[in-house]
Amino acid sequence: MTITRIQPGKRFAAAVRHNNTLYIAGQVADTVTGSIEVQTSEVLAKIDALLDEAGVTKAKLLSINVYLAHITDFAAMNTAFDKWVDLGNLPTRATVEARLAEPGLRVEMTAIAALD
Repeated sequence: MTITRIQPGKRFAAAVRHNNTLYIAGQVADTVTGSIEVQTSEVLAKIDALLDEAGVTKAKLLSINVYLAHITDFAAMNTAFDKWVDLGNLPTRATVEARLAEPGLRVEMTAIAALD
């Protein structure tokens, strides 16, 4: 059993590879003053980059969890998400309202992907 930590930081790794599965930690936008669409696009770009670093594409996504600071952002978040997601390989998804780590953050996402 091999465990590989991708971009380890002070408290957690950005992603962890275990066997044929990639677990992506909560990703947030860098533009904390941005609209929900901007923040969602930034988060999804970070997920893409981590998938790429692990050698897979979003077609291998199994599951995504979306955390919104305000559930009223649901439709606008979906606008950005729908432009990004691989419609031929949809992952499972849950979306919940939650307090995020910084007041300006509007969205955070975690993901799990297959590596085979």
